[in-house]
Amino acid sequence: MVGFKATDVPPTATVKFLGAGTAACIADLITFPLDTAKVRLQIQGERQGLVQATAGAQYRGVLGTILTMVRTEGPCSLYNGLVAGLQRQMSFASVRIGLYDSVKQFYTKGSEHAGIGSRLLAGSTTGALAVAVAQPTDVVKVRFQAQARAGGGRRYQSTVDAYKTIAREEGIRGLWKGTSPNVARNAIVNCAELVTYDLIKDALLKANLMTDDLPCHFTSAFGAGFCTTVIASPVDVVKTRYMNSALGQYSSAGHCALTMLQKEGPRAFYKGFMPSFLRLGSWNVVMFVTYEQLKRALTAACTSREAPF
Repeated sequence: MVGFKATDVPPTATVKFLGAGTAACIADLITFPLDTAKVRLQIQGERQGLVQATAGAQYRGVLGTILTMVRTEGPCSLYNGLVAGLQRQMSFASVRIGLYDSVKQFYTKGSEHAGIGSRLLAGSTTGALAVAVAQPTDVVKVRFQAQARAGGGRRYQSTVDAYKTIAREEGIRGLWKGTSPNVARNAIVNCAELVTYDLIKDALLKANLMTDDLPCHFTSAFGAGFCTTVIASPVDVVKTRYMNSALGQYSSAGHCALTMLQKEGPRAFYKGFMPSFLRLGSWNVVMFVTYEQLKRALTAACTSREAPF
């Protein structure tokens, strides 16, 4: 067995809630530059036609985007929006991941055998609920990642300034901009991510190919990351473009998607696919492996505190 050993006592909802938020923050700290590169690639060309965007692309590929940002804006630019990102994960991941098992049990009425329908329903529910709670942090994170430091054209000077400026210039509704595509995106992501992880892990354990330890968690998380990227990339690009857009640029998320299709073609919906996959794949691996270990460590700590002798 690798890592902390599984305990006989199942983790409580509180342990899962805190463990998920903490694990997600650790994953964000490690993979945030990939997320920033993904955002820059996704918004590239949104104010240009397809020909001009292709000819004058500022960023090319994951490594090229990261190197360009470091060269023109400095290494710290890769962590633009990190504070908002960590705020987002503590409120967002805690709900969508930490409450997933509890909601799944609610839909199955306590049964240990959850069908695919119950898993999908639980993933959609926690994903949508998490967006309702954490949307302002996501808006600020995306806008920080999108703004370039070169040339002095920064929209916001700090995280607090971003919250205040958006609320003042766009109203409170501005902080919930892009909620609809984000709900759609996170319902899809949550279903693809958590359900795929659940199914792969169950299949590996039932077939006795692996035991419930780090290699199993790693394999399940990597598979979940790839499946999620393929399914959710189009909605993710639209969400990023719409959140980052100036006031009045798009009348709705649907208008944003239609404009992308007309000006840049279908391939625009998979802009930033490689950094999305690298980020989601690595994020899933770090998050799920850390989450599984934190659940065991916290459960063991709680058990030993309740029964010291």
